Amino acid sequence: MEKVIGILGGMGPLATVELFKRIVLKTPAKKDQDHPRIIIYNNPKIPDRTAYILGKGENPLPELIDSAKKLESWGADFIIMPCNTAHYFADEIQKAIKIPLINMVEETAEYIKTLNLKKVGLLATDGTIKGMVYHNALLKRGIEIAVPDKNGQRELMDAIYEGIKAGNLEWGREKMLEIAKKLEKRGEGLIAGCTEVSVVLRQEDFDIPLIDPMDVIAEKAVKLAIGL
Repeated sequence: MEKVIGILGGMGPLATVELFKRIVLKTPAKKDQDHPRIIIYNNPKIPDRTAYILGKGENPLPELIDSAKKLESWGADFIIMPCNTAHYFADEIQKAIKIPLINMVEETAEYIKTLNLKKVGLLATDGTIKGMVYHNALLKRGIEIAVPDKNGQRELMDAIYEGIKAGNLEWGREKMLEIAKKLEKRGEGLIAGCTEVSVVLRQEDFDIPLIDPMDVIAEKAVKLAIGL
């Protein structure tokens, strides 16, 4: 029985478009009718996740739960979220709904484990790092994490917010690549741990594996939806 995918999007809209596109491209379809049904709720009004985790903003949880409930009521069989930082709230969202929320961070950590990598660099928001979103998932699997230095992390946040989220893709990519190249020397793999990173960085930019959670979750969603 084919399942309906629910995408809890809007964090940001560009990342949501990217996930939708990847699901379409990863589906082994010969015609339109072979694709799964997808319900996208692009809700850019969800308060900023990082701001809240850092104690500087409104709690996004009520809006996240409301969005998940809407997707459930519209007929989604499971939900995926193209936002790494929002996974800080994953357990709370899951408690509020009856359908599964497929955890992109846990799925990514499991995938990294299959690659036998001992240490990975993490390109993520301050919220994802402070909230230990990836740290918790990776450390319990015995995988070490390297993050940019203070200056590099500040520049990465600029690249995400002033660059990609603000639509300055080229500038954002350039800045991001510079930070990623330094981090590349400190691990055996790199995690594109923010969906804005996934939008602009590619495997061919690096000599070590670039692990893209957006790819991991897109593949998982296709398998669950069409029963592979």
